[in-house]
Amino acid sequence: MKSSAVLFALAIGAFAIGTTEFAPMGLLPVIAQGVDVSIPTAGMLVSAYAVGVMLGAPVMTLLFSRFGRRAALVTLMLIFTVGNLLSALAPGYTTLMLSRLVTSLNHGAFFGIGAVVAASVVPKDKQASAIAAMFMGLTVANIGGVPAATWIGQQVGWRLAFAGTAALGLVTIAALWMVLPKGEAGTRPDVRRELKVLTRPEVLLAMGTTVLGAGSMFTLYTYVAPVLTEITHASPGFIAFALVLIGLGFTIGNSLGGRLADWSLDGATRLILLALALIMVVLPWALTTHVGAGIGLVVWGAAAFGMVPPVQMQAAAEAPGLASSVNVGAFNLGNAVGAALGGAVIGQGLGYGAVAWAGAALAAGGLGLVLIQGRMRRGQAGAAAAASNI
Repeated sequence: MKSSAVLFALAIGAFAIGTTEFAPMGLLPVIAQGVDVSIPTAGMLVSAYAVGVMLGAPVMTLLFSRFGRRAALVTLMLIFTVGNLLSALAPGYTTLMLSRLVTSLNHGAFFGIGAVVAASVVPKDKQASAIAAMFMGLTVANIGGVPAATWIGQQVGWRLAFAGTAALGLVTIAALWMVLPKGEAGTRPDVRRELKVLTRPEVLLAMGTTVLGAGSMFTLYTYVAPVLTEITHASPGFIAFALVLIGLGFTIGNSLGGRLADWSLDGATRLILLALALIMVVLPWALTTHVGAGIGLVVWGAAAFGMVPPVQMQAAAEAPGLASSVNVGAFNLGNAVGAALGGAVIGQGLGYGAVAWAGAALAAGGLGLVLIQGRMRRGQAGAAAAASNI
């Protein structure tokens, strides 16, 4: 089992999942018109997907823990494929939301189990980079998959965009089946031990950091199409191009975040969240011109996605079976929080520029949790050192 082939197959799955997760951001006005709802109401489709990931992550991880890794990942992608087909065929808003919930059930467990598989095929000092390589598919989806789905949705219809994503699920199933060995049946994680880990204050703070950091990102990203329309006066073509630039920023940030996490998990998280908060404060002014929007969105994307490898590694180090999946769920809870917050800002008439400022506030809150977590660790280390000297 070559590590490069395994990581590539996992990245294909991440690409497919990233496409279906993020495509509604570029298609939000089109979907809203297609199912006859307002843009903030259509934004709740993003929240519904995120809530499904959050709830499904621990349940699906425990359910599939007895499976071999190949069987588990292939079955999860089969659920993904069915969910996207249902989305393509959904006759209205309610059925589309239910279809998105079905699609979301595979997400947390795929990345949780996939992160463990990725880390298992490389040396220990390369594990963060290996996880980043898997998540690279998620970021590349924003360069190719999401803009392509947006263009197809604008030109042909959003239903065909979901159907195309279902086809990506079939490609992933084939790739995973070829590169992963059949393997032995899995063993159920030590749920009691891992749940105990999840109740530790430092782990709860890490999960909270994930929620606020992801919330910061999705406060803006969920509504990026109407934000660009209102502030930048962007055409549909420029919006698709802007999504490519955001995906480029995501890719840069994911790679940089992995390298920084190999250096220092806490240091990387603090640096990235600080950068994200500052960028989102000034972003509304950058978005007033097309050039400023292009540059600003690349930089913002790099900061927004740079946090993924360090926060995922923190969870995986503490409880590799369950907590890494729960952390993906926490990321998507942030997705739901951000989408709801952005919709509330728009609904209250505060303006589309205020959406970025609301995201900056969440990033600052995440930075505060990281600083508290660092202080707790220093206190524990000092207490341990004092005890050893007695």
